[in-house]
Amino acid sequence: MTDLHVTVDGHELEANWTDDAPETKAALVDALPVAGDATRWGDELYFDVPIDVPAENARAVVPEGSIAYWPTGNVLCLFWGPTPASEDDEPRATSPVNIVARVTDTGPLAEVEGGARVRLERIAE
Repeated sequence: MTDLHVTVDGHELEANWTDDAPETKAALVDALPVAGDATRWGDELYFDVPIDVPAENARAVVPEGSIAYWPTGNVLCLFWGPTPASEDDEPRATSPVNIVARVTDTGPLAEVEGGARVRLERIAE
């Protein structure tokens, strides 16, 4: 079952929560829906979110499709490929992030340009 509906410049995506960062997830759930004009950094989009939590099981290399919170900048990030910090083809944050969810299909993100509008909301049960 899908947990989150993610819209990126009109592309409709689905995502599921992970158990990697439960406190971060709880803070994000309380803030949903969240949206913003994202900045692109390689194959990553990030935008400001109204939460403030510390690092929690944070790591720099993340799985493709990760939705993660970057505590250093209070932003939510969506990774689908290499970034300027990557050493190969892995998605890599500039510094460790808290992974909260994963997008099930990152294919549509290849068409996204910088400045994309991103929105995350809960799927109605």
